Amino acid sequence: MLLFVAVLGAFRAQQEDSPLCEMLGRPEFPLLSKKGDITIGGAFSIHSQISKPSLSFTDNPEPLTCSRINFREFRFAQTMIFAIEEINNSSSLLPNISLGYKIFDSCGSTLPSTRAIMGLINGQERILGKNCSGLSSVHAVIGASESSSTIGMLQISGIFQIPVISHFATCACLSNRKQYPSFFRTIPSDYYQSRALAKLVKHFGWTWVGTIRSDNDYGNNGMTTFITAARQEGICVEYSEAISRTDSGEQVARVVRVIRSGSARVLVAFLAQSEMNILLEEALKQNLTGLQWVGSESWITAGHLANKRYSGMLMGSLGFTIRKTKITGLQEFLLQVNPSQDAQNNLLREFWEATFDCSFKSDLHGQSHCSGSERLQDIHNPFTDVSELRISNNVYKAVYAAAHAMHSKLKCGQTGEAVNQSCVWKDHLEPKQVVRHLQDVNFTLQSGERVYFDGNGDPAATYELVNWQRNRAGDSVFVAVGSYDASLPNGKQFTMNGINITWRPPSVCSESCLPGFRQAVIKGKPICCFSCVACAAGEISNSNSAECSRCPLEYWSNKDHSRCVPKVIEFLSYGETMGVLLTAFSLFGASLTLVMSCLFCRFRHTPLVKASNSELSFLLLFSLTLCFLCSLTFIGRPSEWSCMLRHTAFGITFALCMSCVLAKTIAVVMAFKAKRPTNTIPQCSAPVQRTSVLGCTLLQVFVCVLWLTLAPPFPYKNTAYATERIVLECDLGSPIGFWAVLGYIGLLALLCLILAFLARKLPDNFNEAKFITFSMLIFTAVWVTFIPAYVSSPGKFTVAVEIFAILASSFGLFFCIFAPKCYILLLKPERNTKRHMMGRKLKALKPLYWLNVAYVNKTPPITLKSSLNPQRKVHKETQKLFFCYIYKEQELGSYVPWLIRLDH
Repeated sequence: MLLFVAVLGAFRAQQEDSPLCEMLGRPEFPLLSKKGDITIGGAFSIHSQISKPSLSFTDNPEPLTCSRINFREFRFAQTMIFAIEEINNSSSLLPNISLGYKIFDSCGSTLPSTRAIMGLINGQERILGKNCSGLSSVHAVIGASESSSTIGMLQISGIFQIPVISHFATCACLSNRKQYPSFFRTIPSDYYQSRALAKLVKHFGWTWVGTIRSDNDYGNNGMTTFITAARQEGICVEYSEAISRTDSGEQVARVVRVIRSGSARVLVAFLAQSEMNILLEEALKQNLTGLQWVGSESWITAGHLANKRYSGMLMGSLGFTIRKTKITGLQEFLLQVNPSQDAQNNLLREFWEATFDCSFKSDLHGQSHCSGSERLQDIHNPFTDVSELRISNNVYKAVYAAAHAMHSKLKCGQTGEAVNQSCVWKDHLEPKQVVRHLQDVNFTLQSGERVYFDGNGDPAATYELVNWQRNRAGDSVFVAVGSYDASLPNGKQFTMNGINITWRPPSVCSESCLPGFRQAVIKGKPICCFSCVACAAGEISNSNSAECSRCPLEYWSNKDHSRCVPKVIEFLSYGETMGVLLTAFSLFGASLTLVMSCLFCRFRHTPLVKASNSELSFLLLFSLTLCFLCSLTFIGRPSEWSCMLRHTAFGITFALCMSCVLAKTIAVVMAFKAKRPTNTIPQCSAPVQRTSVLGCTLLQVFVCVLWLTLAPPFPYKNTAYATERIVLECDLGSPIGFWAVLGYIGLLALLCLILAFLARKLPDNFNEAKFITFSMLIFTAVWVTFIPAYVSSPGKFTVAVEIFAILASSFGLFFCIFAPKCYILLLKPERNTKRHMMGRKLKALKPLYWLNVAYVNKTPPITLKSSLNPQRKVHKETQKLFFCYIYKEQELGSYVPWLIRLDH
């Protein structure tokens, strides 16, 4: 503004042929200044209240008036002076160059900041000479303390590429290098702080928060970044309010009422100190309590807020701030500040009066007189308190950064050269040259802290997490309880150091869901307001999970749906009731066959056993024993060998059983259906029967071997049938092989059924074909019903159905074929005679003749007459005969066969 006035004045001077360039308007004077070869400017919010003059539009406006001194900001200004004096006394940094300073008051507002930067650039000379091409009066600027004020300064200083190094302007917008190429700062960007605050809130489980911010660049940009990061962390914002220190009391009261009426118990305050002061005053009036405050670095370590007036409200507050340090000699320097240093300096007099609540004017009533001999050592206020040197250290670093850049520009000695070497000094030092060297500074302070700037002019983003706690004396103290380092990988940036924390209860819109439940969003409400819905079967969740996760294939959720447990392994075992019963029936059946074999062996010389073809009967009993026992292979945990054994053993044993029955059936049918006697080789001789049994069985063996070779059965974990358990079963490998084995057994059974049916009308006393027919009907019925039952049975019941079919068909064969014989042998021995087996029908016949008696050893046939006498001795070779043909000449005119084994 003033530059424009100066340029305008120069233009007018040229128009009026004036030889001088004169400034129009009033120059701005610094509050604190000192001359030097190089001048560093400073802009601090030394006063916190500004009075706006009335504008009449007819007279020149009155100058701005700032009041209410800010002790903390005044300490910042004195820290800058301390650093400059320290550099001037240094023999290694700018050895033959003296630094001066000009410190202006920005009053924490944009307009005074603009006037301050104009005063720093223009200087105080009203007449510049014949042209207006003078250089800036300062070579670098330290400040300001607010982002908005700094932006206002940069819009002017940036035109002339004057470096500005801020100690407290944190707005992320200032990292825009294209827009602010000459800006640097020693405090990290709010981009990192806002994200750190979001992680902090998430760490403590506060998902339902309220926010309040300063209505300026600092608050608006910082809160925007926080809300974005908070949403990524699953945090909901109930309300977001903004205040400015220029707002009316009613506006601030309305914001406090919004906070009180909200349900969020956590308040994130992204406020500058001035707005924080206003908010706390109104909060005290409305008795705002019970909140957990989360603050930005602007106020979280402000000592004046930790007094007893606000401490009850703010106790337990959490927030990030830069690391504190110690500056050697600073405290002694601050305690030496006195109005006597410059008797004409109004700022020093004002500071003294505000510190000791006195006045240098003797005519003021009710106030003590200031003597100037009061001791700052006896005062404890933000100016004298050096226990929390955080922002003051930023000012200290900013001054040293400017000095190192100038040191490098002036070539004041290289690394390894002797100290006290003079700098190459010219008539002037252009500020834009300082900018280039500022970008490359990299040095270490006496405290060991390294100072450098990244490509955006920002320092490394590291913070301390502080918590407001009470010490033993009852005073509020700032305790470091954690840290945040943005340079570390994600997930390791935020850490806690294990110190106990003072904080309020959690703030959530909805209580956390228990394990086994998931969050279900309530329509019309934020995502943090939800209801809890139980996870479905096979799904689990942890506490407060948004979604349920499905368990792996071989796992299932436990009762609480909180963790995945291995699925129950299901198979037909010997330990369960069904397995025990089936095993018992299997062993019982095998035992019956063994008993029956013993019984046949005991009565092997009786007509009944001999007439039953004892060789085939014993082989049939043996095969039935194997059939009963093969069902045991289906019980127990499936393995590779048991899977192959169970189906092949089943197929081969039943093929053997059916082959024996088929051989017996064929023998009966061929004997009784013969039309006339024959001299050919007997079709029902023992070798033929053995060959037929062996051939039929070997064919099944071949099918089984082929099945096992190409695609054998194998153990299989079936997870498709039941989602909550795993059914261990034997996969068939090749369904074709299984159905081929089963179909072959069915074919043999069908042949037995047909042949036995053809021989159903035989004499009653010895009708074995009828019993075979009954057994085949039972066998066929069992296996026909087995197929749909097998296909539709679930899990282990599939195996149970197959075992049941094996046992049922085996018992059917056993009881139909051998039970009648056992009945006669044990209970009706009188029927076990040759005469009785010949029956009443044969006794009624007229004289019979034995015709065409065939020897097994192929001897010529012999004709016997009157052979009905059982006492008659017959040739010993007739004991080997299987069949004889009995001729009834007068009635039938045909041959009536009967299966009789002759003993005599």
